[in-house]
Amino acid sequence: MAARDIFAEDFRTTPWWWDGFDPPEDPPVELPKDADVLIVGGGYAGVQCALTLAEGGRSPLVLDAERLGWGASSRNGGQVTGGVNVGKIPSGGNAIEGGRREAVLRDSAAGMRHLLATIERHQIQCGWHATGRFTALWTPKHRAGWESRIDDLNRLTGADARMVDREEMREEIGSDYYAGGVVIGHAGHLHPAQLYGGLLAAARRAGALAHGGVRVTAIARSPGGWRVETSRGAIQAGAVVIATNGYTGKLAGGLHRRIIPVTTHMIATEAMPAELARSIMPKNRAVSETRRVVNHYRLSPDGTRLLFGGRARFFPTGERVTAAILHKLMVQRFPQLADLRIANSWGGKVAVPFDYLPHIGEHEGIHYALGCNGSGVVMMNWLGHGIARKILEKPDGPINAFDGGPMPTHPLYHGTPWFLPVVGTYYQGRDWLDRRLASLPAS
Repeated sequence: MAARDIFAEDFRTTPWWWDGFDPPEDPPVELPKDADVLIVGGGYAGVQCALTLAEGGRSPLVLDAERLGWGASSRNGGQVTGGVNVGKIPSGGNAIEGGRREAVLRDSAAGMRHLLATIERHQIQCGWHATGRFTALWTPKHRAGWESRIDDLNRLTGADARMVDREEMREEIGSDYYAGGVVIGHAGHLHPAQLYGGLLAAARRAGALAHGGVRVTAIARSPGGWRVETSRGAIQAGAVVIATNGYTGKLAGGLHRRIIPVTTHMIATEAMPAELARSIMPKNRAVSETRRVVNHYRLSPDGTRLLFGGRARFFPTGERVTAAILHKLMVQRFPQLADLRIANSWGGKVAVPFDYLPHIGEHEGIHYALGCNGSGVVMMNWLGHGIARKILEKPDGPINAFDGGPMPTHPLYHGTPWFLPVVGTYYQGRDWLDRRLASLPAS
């Protein structure tokens, strides 16, 4: 098929999710001169922080430079797990061990429980499917690493995880591309933009204020708190929270030097016949891979489209180019989809800390919740909730396992990920070589 033929007639370079919830254009309004807690960043972490604060009797104000929910909160893959991805380095090993690792796993599972309880409590209609996840093994060698993790995942997170060999794999996905996999029973997928819209509505009902199209330009100490300069004037705030994740700038000291913004890309296919959808995803699982440069995919909430994502390029590239790359990867896994055209192609930024762990804490007096590491649906909501609890409860010690630990950086990194094309290409090369050595088709 020629490259020009892979695009639907109504092809768009906006997230398919926006058909279900379009980030709102807030009319310009006069901002308050004072704020109890000012939250910079209106994604999952920001609105969840505002919701918890408002329910706790505080008066938070959320500001975002773009439309509320415009960033990764309405651009991600919508996969939901509790602890499966946290603390893992790209090569598949564990970045943390011992008691800290146990605490992180338990807390990640708590984050998933909190998210599902929030959805239920506020009756958020967001296409939640508790159908589990299939983690596809890129090579047979990856099996041993997962086998060593299964008991801990089940014991500490209630993942309901089990190994699947290559013969059983056809019961999970309509593809012979992988070397087996892992079923995570306690997992699923949802509509991320509708989740965001529901959280934003809940926060506003609880009394939080939230405004998009307001850029915060400077934060400085002042008597009684902080003077926050914005594109619509100055605001005096009692406390400030940075919840900008992959879109973090230079507002708060060196926070931008502690996370690496990585652009991930997604495509949505045109609608497919029901029997074809069932043949490729018979159990409607979410799917992720064990390769270093991960691809992930799942059916749309209505079961008619495949939403396929990954890191197509490690430098700025147009949506048609990244769509063609992802389409090729999709067809390698599912040759039966070769004639299925692309309806949407888009990208969004995730934040990867140097230690591959999410973090909440305080930097030079400013609170922050940063570092989803690609698991933002659960994790950014949990971090936002955690930083709000710190403000409300003022505990003597850490509020959770992601609180208070050092957030590392590198002396040669100043916020611009100049090394990503080199590192990303190296990881892609390693993935290709691993497949060749395993006598599997290399992508």
